[in-house]
Amino acid sequence: MAYTAADVKNLRETTGAGMMDCKKALDENGGDFQKSVDYLRAKGLAAAAKKQSRVAAEGMISACVKGKIASLVEVNCETDFVAKNDAFQAFAKDTANVAVDGNISDIEALLSAKGPTGTIKDAISDLTIKIGEKIDVRRVSLLKLEGNGIIGSYVHSGKIGVIVALGADKDVAGNEAFVELSKDISMHIAAANPQFLSSSEIDEDYKNKEAEIYAAQLKEQGKPEAMIPNIVKGKLNKLASEVCLLEQSFVKDPDITIGKLIDSVSAKIGAKINVQKFIKLNLGEGVEKKSENFAEEIAKITGQN
Repeated sequence: MAYTAADVKNLRETTGAGMMDCKKALDENGGDFQKSVDYLRAKGLAAAAKKQSRVAAEGMISACVKGKIASLVEVNCETDFVAKNDAFQAFAKDTANVAVDGNISDIEALLSAKGPTGTIKDAISDLTIKIGEKIDVRRVSLLKLEGNGIIGSYVHSGKIGVIVALGADKDVAGNEAFVELSKDISMHIAAANPQFLSSSEIDEDYKNKEAEIYAAQLKEQGKPEAMIPNIVKGKLNKLASEVCLLEQSFVKDPDITIGKLIDSVSAKIGAKINVQKFIKLNLGEGVEKKSENFAEEIAKITGQN
């Protein structure tokens, strides 16, 4: 039995399954619509697809470091309970590993890449069916070390992930102090949330935006209008120490900056160290979480509303 593009569209709208899955279902079932619906239900694809309309803002950040390349991957689910599930955590780690092995920094490419049990996209469908929540690989970031050095990483409770590339003018990657430095800087970035590497990277747009915020805050505090420009100027002069990694005070020893810490370790190991780049991901950043009243939700389910 032949079928048309309209049949594929109708099947997709009926089941919520993907376009290619609907086409395959019709192919496998000779164009028979009802058999195709049953086929998708049996495969679990319809149920998995319907969950994709839900909000997934929980989950975990997973990091993978292999030599001179590292990845950070954000995998989302709907509840913190599922984020602690062993199968979910294993999938997140596998996905970060696939990103590194495949040199992948694009979500679509990552979804199409092969994992331990098939493509990442297929694994998402399988996990969605198994766990019963929407699963989403939302972001992937890749970091490459140029020349000698080391990549440090730190993941805090699955909520914050950091990778940082530290370069060196000679091969000291196995040096204990250098390894410790990579860990310390990774943890510092997670805690202090720098926006730039150094003051030279702060662009004028960022400065202007901060100046506007400072001025508005001072006005709200009732500061005299004539004083505000000078106070704003003073705050801008201190901006680098707040938002630039190298100028920030080290969280484990506020008496020194990260720049001074690097200089100290450089002198200790006899190699000049520099921070090439860092990447930080916060779980659920930019996702609007749906807030539900639990009592109201129970009332909806039991028909008591």
